[in-house]
This record gives sequence, C-alpha cells and structure tokens, in this order.
Amino acid sequence: MSTALRLIEVDDAPEAVLEAFVAREWCDGLPIVPPTEDRVQAMLGDADPERTLGAMPPLWRMATLEALAVNAVMAGCRPEYFPVIVAAVDAMQDPAFNLYGVQATTHPVAPLVIVHGAYGRRIGLHSGSGCFGPGFRANATIGRALRLILMNVGGAWPGRHDMATQGSPAKFSYCIAENEEASPWGPLRDGDTVTVYGGEGPHNVNDHASTTASGILSTVSHTAATLGSNVGWYFAQSQLLIVLGPEHARTIAADGLTRADVQRFVYEHARLPLATLKLGGMWGMHDWPAWMMALRDDEARPPQVPSPDDVLVVVAGGAGKHSSVVPNTCFSRAVSRSLRAGA
Repeated sequence: MSTALRLIEVDDAPEAVLEAFVAREWCDGLPIVPPTEDRVQAMLGDADPERTLGAMPPLWRMATLEALAVNAVMAGCRPEYFPVIVAAVDAMQDPAFNLYGVQATTHPVAPLVIVHGAYGRRIGLHSGSGCFGPGFRANATIGRALRLILMNVGGAWPGRHDMATQGSPAKFSYCIAENEEASPWGPLRDGDTVTVYGGEGPHNVNDHASTTASGILSTVSHTAATLGSNVGWYFAQSQLLIVLGPEHARTIAADGLTRADVQRFVYEHARLPLATLKLGGMWGMHDWPAWMMALRDDEARPPQVPSPDDVLVVVAGGAGKHSSVVPNTCFSRAVSRSLRAGA
C-alpha cells in the first residue's frame, strides 16, 4: 500500500473497527470490512495502484485505483466487482456528468449505475424483481463503494460540500443491471458497459389497468410531469430515465412501438402547461436570466427535456405491473464507459 494512504492500528473486533472509522468520518455509518493491505491488494489484482482517474470534486483529491480499492473493500465488494467500479468512476469524471454539481447540489441526486452486458450477469448483478434493492450483494456493495468513494475521495459529506437538503436513500447505494433478456428492444448500450446517470430515487409508476401502449405511457408521462421535479424545459442538460418493468414493456412492444417511439411519446406527453409551471417549483427563481422566462402563453406546454433522445429507456425488474421514472438533476448528463476502457 502506498504511503499516500493512512495506516492505522485498531482492535480487530468489528465494533472497534466501526467506531474508529466513524470517528474519523471514513464511512457512511454502516459496518465496514477493514481495508487491510492484503485485502486492498486482492481488490487491485494486477492494476497499478498509482494510476489515477483524475481529481474528484468537490475537494479535488486524486482518484487513484488504490483509493478506489480501499473503499471497495470497505463496502464489502468482491474483486470481480472492481472493473465496474473503475468504469463508473471514470464515467462520473467526464465533464458532461458534472460531478461537481451532482456532489454539491441541494437536490437529492445520486449517481445511478446501470450495468449492461454479460459481465454484470456473471458477477451476480441483479436486474430482476427488486433490482433497486435490497438483497443483492453485487448491487448493494458496488453502489455503496461508489458512495464511499464520493465521500472519502471527493469529500462530499452531508452538510459539508454535499448540500442536499434532505438527502436520499439512493445516496447509500444505487446500482442495477439492465434486464436485457426481458427487453423487447435489446439493451440501451451494447457490450459490457457501465452507464452513470445523476438521478433522484425511483418514482413508482403503478398501472394495473392499461392494456395498451398509450395507456401505460400516459401514466408514465403523468408521473414524470410534476411541479416539484428538478427536470425542466429551461435546462439544456435535462434528461429523464424511464425504467420499464418487463410486463409494461411487453404490452408497449405488443402495440408495435419501438424504443424510439417510447422516447417520442414521453417527450411529447410529459409536459405541464405554463400556467401550472408558474405556480411554484423552480419557476421565477431570482437569479434566472430573462430568456428562461420569455415564454408568455399560459397554455403552452414546454417539453421537460431538449429532445426525445434525452428520454432514456431501459427495462429492469420482475413480475408485476410497475415501472419507474427517474428524473435527473437538470445539469448532468448520462455517461457510458466500456468495462475494458475502465479496467
């Protein structure tokens, strides 16, 4: 282990380890696996511990592979999970993701990690019933490792650099696999790939009655269009993630709709009239430039996102007529990385 990381000695009792890490603000409050030199080395494998993925905001500490491995051990990850963690951090460091904004905003946003491809299935990443958790080690520990990295390397602690007003359970762990076998349209991204998306916790879409694509997608669109949403037509970076349950996806596809058709439908229908938008939410914030409030027709229904391509559609989950809408934080865009590129 490099001298850049601090070595401490504590009693090997689990309670003593937890107390030591909590006292030093090195963990999320949950029990951790002690990151001994042997465990960190096993996590790294043949990877160069000094390799860095750049300075991580908001405190701009260097995201070395060794630092990532330490946090992955603490979170309870297996070594085979590490390529996913490296690829996800690499994606979050892309300027388009705007990690500084995601880390520091008052909005309860968290990086949702979506894993595509066969590698995720081989390591046990879950894409079926209850995929948002709990109960699945790979999902839970990969998501938790990333949160520990965001705290310990990036330095975003609640009320200190992470200014989320209320936070979110998604900030503990937020990782799923795409249920590619259940998708009528194939995967969102080809091959062994990781996508990070700065999103709120999932908003449930309950539709047990609709038997047509238009019925289900109208419910999805209505769930997405809310006055309190951080997504807004005035932000050029806004995106919207739709996570369709397999039953809803099958019904939609049976009516002949493609993924592009779903994107277009939600883009056109997830809207509120300007008169409603002006009631509250984010309308009229004092520091907005004038062009953001240039629209005058109260009957106009501006789109939430710039284009249909900004509605991302994946299939995940198991049996049941439920789906999810995951709004983003309006200034962050989803970024994907190949697992090979992040290795």
